[in-house]
Amino acid sequence: MRWGFIGASWVASTALAPAVHGSSNGVLQAVASRDPSRSASLEPIKVHNSYDELLADPDIDAVYISLANHLHCEWSIKALQAGKHVLCEKPLATNSVEAKLMAEAAITNDRLLVEAIWTRWHPRFERLVKLVESGSVGKLLTVDSAFTFTGKFDGNYRLNPEMGGGSLLDVGPYQIHTWFALMGKNLNFKVDSFKENIGETGVDLTSEISGLVNESVKVSALTSFERPENQSLVVSTSETKLSFMGTEAFTSWKKANTLQIGDTVEEFAPADAFTLMVEAFGSKVNSESAWIPEISESVKVMELLDQF
Repeated sequence: MRWGFIGASWVASTALAPAVHGSSNGVLQAVASRDPSRSASLEPIKVHNSYDELLADPDIDAVYISLANHLHCEWSIKALQAGKHVLCEKPLATNSVEAKLMAEAAITNDRLLVEAIWTRWHPRFERLVKLVESGSVGKLLTVDSAFTFTGKFDGNYRLNPEMGGGSLLDVGPYQIHTWFALMGKNLNFKVDSFKENIGETGVDLTSEISGLVNESVKVSALTSFERPENQSLVVSTSETKLSFMGTEAFTSWKKANTLQIGDTVEEFAPADAFTLMVEAFGSKVNSESAWIPEISESVKVMELLDQF
């Protein structure tokens, strides 16, 4: 799989480029960004001077997009129309209207479009999903999660509403995707309460959601740019409680981690879910056996986020 990167963001340079370089079925063919020297630092075979130049490159099979949120729709569609498969950073788009346009472009051009919600490929997360799906831990009752941190975002798109900023769009997808992973892509969500704190720039610095899924499972999610760093995921069933131990429920990367199931603790070796995602994407494109989230699921995640 010959990859082209549009954007050389922190996650592209720190996680995705190493993931492609270290994958069993990928090569970083080219990068295009606003800074050619930064593009070169990702060690691609080629550096392109523009996004359009990269999309015109016949040696690229798939494009990874790591631009600000408001640019995901435009450049994903352009890449799909150029005949490239697309792995797009989360959130897939800034709203469900954009997400649907992207999904339609993928279908029209017969290309794969996947939201890079890399946590879904983590072995610990996969284990949680399989336990709930099997019914071996009883009936699902509650899903409670949080992803909060503080950071300096001066001049960053995360504080710009016109660029798709806000904590809900930034770290909400991790939590909402968890609901879909545990309860299926056709889940029905009813809001019980929603609270938010809007900052001076007009984006939500904190959002708190609680509701009911499929008329039976209570869920809550907390996102924040202004609360102490914390990631947690606790799932309760009729027979036990399952908890992601530690402080990196959604972003455990190359570190040993644990899943507590009642009084039992399962240990997982360090894993690079970015590499697992890249390899699964490549395998799927090559018609090999591999799991990826359907684009319709990402559209539904955006539809749910649009409610807030």
